[in-house]
Amino acid sequence: MQIGIDARLPYYQHGGISQYTLHLIKALGELPSSDSFKIFSSRKDENDYIPEGKDNFYSSKVWTPCHHRLERWTFGLEILLRQLDLFHSPDFIPPKAGAMKRVITVHDLNFLLFPEFVDAESHRYYTKQINAAVIEADHIIADSHHTRQDIISILNVPAQKVTTIHLAANPMFSMPVAKEEIESTLKQLGLPTGFILYVGTLSPRKNVVALLKSYYRLLGETNIDVPLVLIGRKGFQNQEIFSTIENLKLSSHVRHFEELTNRTLARLYRAAGVFVLPSFYEGFGLPPLEAMHSGCPVIVSNCSSLPEVVGSAGLLIDAEDVDGWTQAIQKVLSDQDEREVLSKAGIKQAKKFSWHVTAKETVKIYHSLGSRPV
Repeated sequence: MQIGIDARLPYYQHGGISQYTLHLIKALGELPSSDSFKIFSSRKDENDYIPEGKDNFYSSKVWTPCHHRLERWTFGLEILLRQLDLFHSPDFIPPKAGAMKRVITVHDLNFLLFPEFVDAESHRYYTKQINAAVIEADHIIADSHHTRQDIISILNVPAQKVTTIHLAANPMFSMPVAKEEIESTLKQLGLPTGFILYVGTLSPRKNVVALLKSYYRLLGETNIDVPLVLIGRKGFQNQEIFSTIENLKLSSHVRHFEELTNRTLARLYRAAGVFVLPSFYEGFGLPPLEAMHSGCPVIVSNCSSLPEVVGSAGLLIDAEDVDGWTQAIQKVLSDQDEREVLSKAGIKQAKKFSWHVTAKETVKIYHSLGSRPV
């Protein structure tokens, strides 16, 4: 098959969808295959994202930018003459033309389920695009069973048209890290061991305000006194998070780092006493998977896809139960046996997810749609 993959997004941002795209391409390159892959990236991008030493992967540069209002038409025209059997859009917006079959990956429906958590322009754009995309796509990949069910029930898509293919973490997070490297990173950032760690965008959907309230109670009602470390960029409507830190007089206890490398993050997962994610909604949930790979005990919300990712290897708490979060954090930080049980269970659970499996299952979808008739 002649397969095209949209890899334009990594030039514009390095978030979750870009990481999915790049890890998928790399894993596809590690599979034995007679298929031909054309990787489409921005003309401004110096990278071609071709797996090393793979002569069945080809780079193709295009002019059309991501998320342009006419991108489906202009991008379709750019790839029209490439004679593709199938085109995969990891960012869910397929071109209007250019391939016999089209596959899209839908990561979540946050903008439909929680419109208050996105700006008005993004809500309008993505709502319009998703409705057209799920109709025109020949098959849809969902990151989780929960997202798959959302697609079926909210967008009225036939169940047989949607397949769940779980994501995986960056392999870096499962690699050993020297004790000296961890100590060096902690010294550089001015952190002790055993802190509470949150990784994710600072936005209302992530429910960070509830986490801050739980942390405030933890400091006031127990003898635990470790920093709360927030790692992530400031998202839409983040003001309440920082006003809560100020109002609760937590400025000297809460540390925020906006941009850290994966290598630094891997060290912090191993130094933390517990990882927490009280999010209202996740399409998958890579940070808890990264934490489990690193042996860090995990506490997450008991909603959306998080129970699917964490399983019984972490503590699951109602997102709005502030007391429950306080008690769960206290239990993990004060009970060495509990931390060891959760750490071992998390490592075992994390091994269930791999990019090799993600790539194999994705290729099955490609092949199930057939190839261009000769």
